[in-house]
Parts: sequence; C-alpha cells; structure tokens
Amino acid sequence: MDQAKAAAAALEAKNYDEAIDLYTKALAQNTTAVAYYIGRSTAYQRTAPPNLDAALKDAELAVALAHKRGKRELIIDAQLRRAITLFTLGRYGDAQFVFGIVKKLDTQLKTLPMWESKLSIKFRDMPEDDERKNVTVAEVPDVEAPTEAPKPAQKASENKQTSTPTMQVTPADKIRYDWYQGGQDVTINILAKGVAENTANIEMDSRSLEVSFPTASGSTYAMNLDPLFAPIAKEQSTVKFFPSKVEVILRKAVPNQKWPALEGTPDATSTASEAAPISRPAPASTAAPSYPTSSRTGPKNWDKLVDDMTKKKSDKKEGGGDGDEDFDDLEDEGGDPANAFFKKLYKSADPDTRRAMMKSYQESNGTSLSTNWAEVSKGKVETSPPDGMEARPW
Repeated sequence: MDQAKAAAAALEAKNYDEAIDLYTKALAQNTTAVAYYIGRSTAYQRTAPPNLDAALKDAELAVALAHKRGKRELIIDAQLRRAITLFTLGRYGDAQFVFGIVKKLDTQLKTLPMWESKLSIKFRDMPEDDERKNVTVAEVPDVEAPTEAPKPAQKASENKQTSTPTMQVTPADKIRYDWYQGGQDVTINILAKGVAENTANIEMDSRSLEVSFPTASGSTYAMNLDPLFAPIAKEQSTVKFFPSKVEVILRKAVPNQKWPALEGTPDATSTASEAAPISRPAPASTAAPSYPTSSRTGPKNWDKLVDDMTKKKSDKKEGGGDGDEDFDDLEDEGGDPANAFFKKLYKSADPDTRRAMMKSYQESNGTSLSTNWAEVSKGKVETSPPDGMEARPW
C-alpha cells in the first residue's frame, strides 16, 4: 500500500509525526497488519516528546496479531519492539522477561547483547527491593487483537456521483497462480482480475509470503507460503498489481539457487544456517580421503587423481603440449562452445573445484558437473538424465 510505504519512508527520514499519521491511515485500510503497528509504535517512541503509552499499546497489539498468525519472524519483531518500549518506560523486570522471549526465538539477534548489557547496568544500580525489577507481563499480552474492519456502505447518491466501470475481482474458488524462476528471482503470478492495491494485504519475510484480498463474493482469497523453499531478500522483492493479475517478484537471497518448489519444509536450524557464512572445513588429517564410488575398482582417492592429472598437465606443458589433454576425455569432439567453456573453467580452477568436477562427471555418467567439492565429497553423485530420458545400467 502506498500509505504504508510512505510511512516507512517518513520513519526512516525521522519525520515521526508524519509517519504516525501515515501509519494510522494505512491501518484504517488494513487493521491487522503487524508491520504497521510495529512502525507506528517506533514512531510514537521516537517523537518529541515520546508517547510511550501509545508505543506500548501498538507493540502489544503487534504481538497479539503475530501470535494469531503464528509467524515466527513477526513474533520476534513485535516482541523486540515491546521489550524496547518497556525498557524505555523504566519497567526493567518486564523488559528483561520479554528480551528473554526474543532470545529463545532468535539467539543470533545482533542487538540483544547491547540490551542485555544495558539491563545489567540498570539492575546493578537499583536496590534489591526496587519495584522496577518486578515482572508483571505475560508472553502474550492480554489485549484483544483487531479484526478486519467492514467497509462502510456508500450512500445511493454517492454511488451515482462516483459510478465508474470497475472490474469485479475473480471469485476465490476460480483464482489460480503460476510461477517461474530465473537466476536472481522467483516470479509468482496470481491470476485474479480487478485486485485493488489498497484492499490487498501483503506480509513478506525472509522465509514466508502471505497475500490476501477480498473478492466480489465477499470471501477472502489467501495465499500462504510458510516456509518458502529458500530465503529471499525482502527489501529487493516487489509486488505489482495489474488488471488481470497480481505479480509477486521474490529476489533470491542465494542467486542461481534452483527452487524445485515454492514451499520448503520447516527447519529449526534454518535461522542459524542462513546467518552463518559458508566456509571450507579444515582437513582432519593429512591422509587423502577416499569417497564412495560405483566403480568396480573400489573407492577412488580423488585428491591423488587430481594431483596426478595436474602433474601430467605440467609435464605435457614442458613437452610442448597445450596442457588441456587430461580434460579432453570429458569432452565431445567437434569444438562445442560449451565444452570449451568447461575446459577453460577446469584449467583455471583450484584443486577442490577440479576434484569436484572430475568426481561428479565420472560418477554421474556424464549427466552432472559440479564445482562444489563440499557437496560432492559427501558421497556418490547420482546419474541425472535430462527430462524425457531414462538412465539404464550397461
């Protein structure tokens, strides 16, 4: 929604009064948007003078709505906002309790150590019987979560004055969607006519997407993908409204990662694994490892194989050869540009990449070529014939 985007921009620009006004207008259109309550709570707290009671009320509404939706990331954001507001109000025992809830949900949150340090200083300087240490709140606030407000009916005279041809939204049971992907994005087309941007609710996180909007029959269409197959870059993802469809473009957090499906399976360790950089583990011993293989001659020592090929390549260069003969065994004759590309890739690759290319190509019977040794080293690379073809033992 345009008002919500403008409100977020005003908050970023530190125009807090404007942000409050815009978030209030956006909430009049969508009374259950968790992100809008979090944004307005932030603006209430930062305005001069701060309105901390209003900030806490919005934060508690955000927590109640997030729990109602059951979305982990929304719960974390809402509880964090609630904890910060409680700290600012001087309710340190309550703040410590809520920060503890946040920590259970996300141990990797970067701002937590700072708040824990601030609380430690406050508790150190307070007497033992200080009431500010007391815990008086529950995990979920005892507030009534708002529901979607019904649209006010227009008067007949207003209808006559403003009557313009409008396209009715496709009934919910006839709405379909399709999707496709490229290296950078996953595009979802929701095939529904006449969806107005100001009536749609879009909730997007790094691992979830929810799109809902009312239809002409009075029902609500909802698409809920939680979790998505892989993380997305929320800030670079977009939603566009067209007369015949709603287009959602999700920017992949990992470019060129192939999504076999839109939805994945819940993984309790996903938060930590997404945050951790991919690193190559140090070798456990100096002995070169052997890996599973389908060869009748038994396990292959791929380290030794690549070393031998590299040595041969060096010897052939000294003898006047072009040094690429060892990889020619993996190529078809005829000067295919793709083969030339892989030949060049192999020639300039590091030992781990070469090891991965050799092992994946040989074990998959020429149907797969990988440069990721960390993945390939885990076991045999299975044969993956192209679509429409079948692998047969010979």
